[in-house]
Amino acid sequence: MLMKSTKNRGSEPDSPVETGTRNARLKLTIQYATAATDVPARSRFRKWVKAALAQDAEIVLRIVDEAEGHRLNRDFRGKDYATNVLTFGYGDTRPLSGDIALCAPVIENEARQQHKNPDAHYAHLAVHGVLHLQGYDHENDAGAAIMERRETEIMERLGYGNPYNETADQGICE
Repeated sequence: MLMKSTKNRGSEPDSPVETGTRNARLKLTIQYATAATDVPARSRFRKWVKAALAQDAEIVLRIVDEAEGHRLNRDFRGKDYATNVLTFGYGDTRPLSGDIALCAPVIENEARQQHKNPDAHYAHLAVHGVLHLQGYDHENDAGAAIMERRETEIMERLGYGNPYNETADQGICE
């Protein structure tokens, strides 16, 4: 169920789990709660989530509109605006359990403004959310460097360029 009454778990656990285990089992529920029409298909989200996953997981991935993204960010983070991705982990569960909300209008706006391929940007933010579920964070420079390196490795393995390099090839990965 999306958005249980809990706070974002932040940097737990202290040591992030290495990602990309091919044998990790995934129960993925994808909810489209937006009128946006250029949102990637379920199969693409599944591919992106699996690429970042290092352990068995049950994840709800919800693609939301701006109003819901704003409400979630305000209610759970105290920020009065819609953001691109929010991750909600539910403690040290086995399998890993959590929800990820991707805000379609914000992601599409960012892709346009940053001259990025929208598919690549959705892929990056799905990967970003899964890494948060596994304990990665960007609360300090060291954590950010580790997380960005993992995101880049995963994105390149998926056939996309470095999401942090403005001149990187943001091609479409089939």
